[in-house]
Amino acid sequence: MKRRWFLGESVVLFGADQLMKTYVEQNLDIGEEKKLTDRVLLRRVHNKGMCLNLLDREPDLVKYLSVFSASILTLVYGVSLARRRGFWRKSGLAFMAAGAWSNTFDRCVRGHVVDYIGFRCENKKVSDVTYNLGDFFLAAGGMAALLASLFRKDGTKGKKDRGEYQSEIPKKE
Repeated sequence: MKRRWFLGESVVLFGADQLMKTYVEQNLDIGEEKKLTDRVLLRRVHNKGMCLNLLDREPDLVKYLSVFSASILTLVYGVSLARRRGFWRKSGLAFMAAGAWSNTFDRCVRGHVVDYIGFRCENKKVSDVTYNLGDFFLAAGGMAALLASLFRKDGTKGKKDRGEYQSEIPKKE
């Protein structure tokens, strides 16, 4: 598959998350909720930290860590695109890059990440967590890349790179 397809995938996913963030910023007040389904809510939350407000009192550190992490991920993504094989790995990295750069863009431009998807459930702690599409892209991409590395088409199941791969064919002496 063409490399441009994977780059286009990242751009479209990044754009979709940014469009949703812009919509939420323009149409909801901070803390306001709109019910989408019985369990899914649209709400506007600003997160200056990382996941679950980790390091929220250190927004500059979070911004630099985000830029650094997204840059490393993009480097790995670029190396992956240079290879001919690895559809699922490339697709997973495309999702991850879109999510990482969407949240990094927010941190650099807005000074916070806009989260807008919440879930209603019986556990209050879980109900209080708010996500954005970028978060889901990171999770889905990570899962796709992990599974791709564990179950390779050549049958090595991820052991070749760790030096554990041994040929199934016995050597003739």
